[in-house]
Amino acid sequence: MSSSATTGHAPVRRLLLPLLLSCAVLVGLTGCGGGGGGNASRSNASETPSESPTTQAQRQKLAKTRFVTNAGLAAGATYQWIVKPYRAGRFHRGAEGRTFALVKAGLAGGFAYNRLKAATANAKGDPLLSKAVAPLTAGIDSLKGLGEKLRTGRASESDIGAFENVINNVKGAGRSAGVEVKDKVPSASQLGG
Repeated sequence: MSSSATTGHAPVRRLLLPLLLSCAVLVGLTGCGGGGGGNASRSNASETPSESPTTQAQRQKLAKTRFVTNAGLAAGATYQWIVKPYRAGRFHRGAEGRTFALVKAGLAGGFAYNRLKAATANAKGDPLLSKAVAPLTAGIDSLKGLGEKLRTGRASESDIGAFENVINNVKGAGRSAGVEVKDKVPSASQLGG
């Protein structure tokens, strides 16, 4: 009797892991403000009306600061959990810790995409930065589905290269507008939502 009880639970356990991983990715994407409407950048600053920037120069400075923060988080997540493990061979079949590395890469891919979208929205607050970032929106949009490809282990060298190229282009756009974007590795709680 106990053997039939344990065999009845085995299929449930096999279904539970993919379900939990899918939920983690979904929560990570929605927790990062996956709406894409720029609300993610606004939710990061708890502003009261008295703290609101009043001059155009203050608004531009705040836009640049938010851009640097969001782009830096995207760059840090991309390098730490996508590029570095890929180059170390952690995504190859049979690699030790492959499943965990793929799940983190999937979360990092969704997180990076979301932060890049927020950075693009932030850039609109500064004319020079907006002009520099505008040509990159198509490249950023092309990253949308790569988080899922990473999570399922279907990402290729060109997919990893796409993340690197977009991040490097965003950093270059920031430099051309007078701001330096530095990698800022997000915490596990930020990555997971």
